[in-house]
Amino acid sequence: MPKKLPKLSFVFGTRPEAIKLAPIILAARKISGLELEVCVTGQHREMLDIILTFFSIEPTLDLNVMRSNQSLTSLTATVIQEVSKYLQKSQPDYVFVQGDTTSVLATGISAFYNKVKVAHVEAGLRTWDMTSPYPEEMNRVVVSKIADFHFAPTELAKQNLIKENVTKNILVTGNTVIDALLLTAEKLKSTPPQMRALPEGFFASDNKIILITGHRRESFGEAFESICTAIYKLAIGNPEIDFIYPVHLNPNVQEPVFRILKNQKNVWLIPPLDYPEFIYLMSKSYLILSDSGGIQEEAPTLGKPVLVMRENTERPEGIEAGVVKLVGTDEKNIISNVQNLIDNTEEYLKMATCKNPYGDGTASVKILEHIINHYNENYSN
Repeated sequence: MPKKLPKLSFVFGTRPEAIKLAPIILAARKISGLELEVCVTGQHREMLDIILTFFSIEPTLDLNVMRSNQSLTSLTATVIQEVSKYLQKSQPDYVFVQGDTTSVLATGISAFYNKVKVAHVEAGLRTWDMTSPYPEEMNRVVVSKIADFHFAPTELAKQNLIKENVTKNILVTGNTVIDALLLTAEKLKSTPPQMRALPEGFFASDNKIILITGHRRESFGEAFESICTAIYKLAIGNPEIDFIYPVHLNPNVQEPVFRILKNQKNVWLIPPLDYPEFIYLMSKSYLILSDSGGIQEEAPTLGKPVLVMRENTERPEGIEAGVVKLVGTDEKNIISNVQNLIDNTEEYLKMATCKNPYGDGTASVKILEHIINHYNENYSN
C-alpha cells in the first residue's frame, strides 16, 4: 500500500535559513504527490532573493516584513501576526523552521497557537549563555519547547535537548548546510562564479587568501574595533597575503571596518557575496576568520581551518574535532592565532585535514523520511 503524504510548509526569512532549508525543499520536490509551500518573511531581502534564485525556489507567499529601523519587538510581533494569518489559510500538516532567527521564534509561536506541528531543523545548539549569541540563544531555547520534531545535527545537540527535558522525536541527521554545500560545489564545477567584486585574474596569483566575515551584534562597539585593528596589523605584517572581507551591510559593521581597513592595500573590502560566490571564495582560501555559525560547519568539508572571533560557540563539535578554534575578540589573541597558522605548517595541517563532524550530505533525505513515516503512522487514515 503506497504511503500517504502530508502537506509541508517551510517558513524562513534570512539567507542562512534559506541555504539550510533549500536542500530539504529540493528533495521534497522529487517526491511525487507531496504538497509543499514556501513562505518567506523577507528579513534579508536582497541576500534572501539571491539564494532563492540560485536554488530555483519560488515562494508561495512573501510577507516582506522588514521596515527601516525596526526593533526586535516590532519585527517579532509582525512575523507572529502575518505567519498566523498564513497558517490559518494554508492549513499545513507540518511547518518547518531552521536555526535560531526571529523568524524561527515567531513562526514557532504562530504554529503553536494554530495547532500546527513544528519541525525544527538544526535543533539543540547551545552556548548556555542567553546573551550570546543575542538574541539567537533565547530563540533556539524557546523553539525547542514549542517544536514537535527536533532534527539535531549532531549527537551533542541531541544531548543538549535531553538536558532540557526535551526527549521526544529527536533525530540526529547531520546538518543540512553540508547538503547545500555539496549541491553548490557540484554546480560550480561546471559554472564557476564571475567574482565581479575582485579584479580579473585575481586568483591567478600565488598569494594566500584569508577570508573574513564579521557581523555579530554582541561584538558591536569596542570588540569590533579590536577585531578590525587585529586584521589591520595582520595585513601590515603579512603583505604577501590577501585579506578579503565581504562587509555586512549593517552600519555598525560598515563604519569601523571602512574607517580602519579601507586604505590597506592587501585588504579587499567587498560587498556581501552571493552564496555560490562565497562558497567559491571559501574553497580558494587558506583559512577563515569569522564569527559566523554556518561557516564553522561548512569550512571543514572544504578543508579550511576556522578561527572563530567569539567568546563561545553553540557548535563545540568543530572545536573538539580540531577543525575550529575559538579566538575571541581580543586583538592580540586574534593576531597570534592567525599568525601561528600562517607560520606553522604542521599546526595548519592538523586543522585542515580533520573530518567534518557536521554530516555527510544526507540530512535532508533523513528528515523527510522521518516526517512522512510519522504522518503515515499517525494521521493517514
